Formats: sequence, C-alpha cells, structure tokens
Amino acid sequence: MLTVVFIVTLFNKNNIQVMQKLLAYPLTVIYYLFFGLTLVVFHPIQWVCLNVFGYQAHKKSVDILQFLLMRCLNILGTTFLFKNDYELPTDLPIIIVSNHQSMYDISPIMWHLRKHHVKFVSKKELGKGIPSVSYNLRHGGSALIDRKNPRQAILEIRRFATYIEETNRAAVIFPEGTRSKNGTPKPFRTKGLETLIKYVPSAIIVPISINNSWKTMRYGNFPMGIGAHITFEVHKPLKASEFEIHDLLEQVESVIKEHIIN
Repeated sequence: MLTVVFIVTLFNKNNIQVMQKLLAYPLTVIYYLFFGLTLVVFHPIQWVCLNVFGYQAHKKSVDILQFLLMRCLNILGTTFLFKNDYELPTDLPIIIVSNHQSMYDISPIMWHLRKHHVKFVSKKELGKGIPSVSYNLRHGGSALIDRKNPRQAILEIRRFATYIEETNRAAVIFPEGTRSKNGTPKPFRTKGLETLIKYVPSAIIVPISINNSWKTMRYGNFPMGIGAHITFEVHKPLKASEFEIHDLLEQVESVIKEHIIN
C-alpha cells in the first residue's frame, strides 16, 4: 500500500513539474519582451538624465529601472522578500558582501538599499553591449574589473574604494566571483574584498544571504524558472575598523553561508 502511495505521489509531482515547465515557455517569452523593452527605453532616459540634469536625476532613473525590472520578474510568478532589521547609516561608506546566485540578485539590492547609492564591483564584459545595464555600470560609479588581469583589477578596486570612501556610498561585491547555479555557495575569493576594506577604512560591512535566486535559471535562459520566492536577509552590520582583517572576512563568510538554504 505504501509503495502504491509513493508511486502515485511521485507521478503527481512529476506531472506538476512538467506542467510548470510547459507554462514557463510562454511566460518566458512575455517576460523577455517586457524585460528587453524596459532596458531599451531606459537607456536614452539614463543618458538624458545624466547629461542634462546630472547625477541625482540619473540615479533616480536607475532606481525606477530596478523597480520595473523586479515587476518584470513578477510575470514569471517570482516574488521577493527583503529582510533588513538594521538601520544602516547614510553618513558612512558601506560595503555589502553577498553570495551570488543569478543576475536577479542585483535589482532588489539596488532598489531596497537605494538611499545608500549602491554601486557594484563587476566584470568588465558587462560594461558594454547591454542596454541600460552597461551604461549605468560605466557612468553610475561602479567598478569594472578584468578578471584575467589582476593588476588592473586591484587598481580599479582601489579607485572605486576611494570613491566610496569620499562619497559615503555603498559598494556591493560578490566574493564567490561567479554565480552558483544550484544555490550551493562557492568558496569566497577574498582578495578584492580585502583591497576594498583596506582602502575604505571607515566602512560598515553588511553581509547579505540570498536564497532561491538560482531557481529563476533552473532550466537555463529559456525557459526560465517560474514561481521562485527570492529572499534577501541582511545580517548585523560590522565596523571594519574593529576587526582584524582575517577575523572579519571569516565572520562575514560564515554568517552569509549559515543562512543559505539549498
């Protein structure tokens, strides 16, 4: 009897998964249509805002872009929960350290922490060819590093760190280097983070754990996964100057990974 129940349950589960994947095809087409249209429309909007009205107008356009990109994901049944029980300062530079599961990690962080003027340490390849995204990375204050050229990467992070220190803005870095395709965190590569902390001595370090973002890409780029509930959990901020660098990095990596659910 138990065997029959198990087989029926398994059959029903497989049917549901098949139906979900079939439904994902038309929803993915609709999603990419709105996603692409949003990027194309906001590219000239960003240009006008920055070149005519200046940084603040450009930032506002980027904030709205992030909000709309999240709404595009709602087409796929994607939902978001951003949990932050801490009042982060706006008069000190912030370094946000997070695990990395997909490109869809980015918009919620930028939107929910928008008052901190969030910037990214990103690979240089993203600085060209992507409407809106590339423009913001090049002109919005982020760092574009060449992962094949360690010297360039370190110099760019130093420049970026000086900018963050002087402006009291927020830098986001994903120490894994590449995205986890199944949610399991990769080992942290801490050289870039160490450099960032060294040159932003007054920084507040903010660890964030991300869960379920990888499920948006569970089938690859097409179709996309549907119904993912992506969560972001902000952990207790740490003042960099109060820790030895090794202890700080160990504590940040530990708290992030402890809250990742596979």
